[in-house]
Amino acid sequence: MSSVTVNGITLNYRLHGHGPLVVMVMGTGSPGRVWEMYQVPALVAAGFSVATFENRGVLPSSECAQGFTIDDMVADTAGLIEHLGRVPARVVGTSLGARITQELCLTRPDLVDRAVCLTAHGRMDPLIKSLSRGERELYDKQIELPAPYFAAVNAMMNLSPATLRDESSALDWLAIIEYSHVPMTAGVRAQLGLSDFPNRLAAYRAIRVPVLAVGYADDRLIPPHLAQEVADAIPNARYAEVANAGHYGALEQPEVVNQLLIEYLKS
Repeated sequence: MSSVTVNGITLNYRLHGHGPLVVMVMGTGSPGRVWEMYQVPALVAAGFSVATFENRGVLPSSECAQGFTIDDMVADTAGLIEHLGRVPARVVGTSLGARITQELCLTRPDLVDRAVCLTAHGRMDPLIKSLSRGERELYDKQIELPAPYFAAVNAMMNLSPATLRDESSALDWLAIIEYSHVPMTAGVRAQLGLSDFPNRLAAYRAIRVPVLAVGYADDRLIPPHLAQEVADAIPNARYAEVANAGHYGALEQPEVVNQLLIEYLKS
């Protein structure tokens, strides 16, 4: 575990393996170590070195509780790539991390060899904007949901019906979500504030970095048509869709997702 100061804050990161550099950008409220369960071992075995890190807002990186912008997070990722000194890098992002990756491709194409955007999106549906506002309000009013209810709602929102159809699998996931849940922090609340943003699809027409936009067929938070829109907007981008996968698709269907990553990053 290492840390670096970029843009006046501290980023906590880990570097795995040897070979061409892949930088992995996590989504809202999640630590970079989530990648280390399935994606990092597969990429290292395929001959890559992989950097995972905690975005600002997620400890032990700087919490930045006063708030920040997507541009700040893009600059953080750029600063980490420059610090690691292997430019251009391959970049993989998911959810909020996909948005960071897309904006990085637009503003710092010199740093990105190619990119994979899992749950890519250039806009947010009104339903998800409303959900995010509600989550921020729960934090502001200091309301903590009962753990079983929190786990059940998150399972329904983030997992595929194919995963929840099996009772044993559903029980395992409910236990994992309940056990791993920690109260929202001010930094994560700041990340949630980034869900209200204007449609960026027109801007993405200027991206010239090779991009693979990936949608998960059963994703309720970022439906796959939003990823298809990103692929349609970026010149020469490709689109791929993973079946039987919700928003946690990289954990639900790791073999399929890992194959997409390795094939595209090596292409």
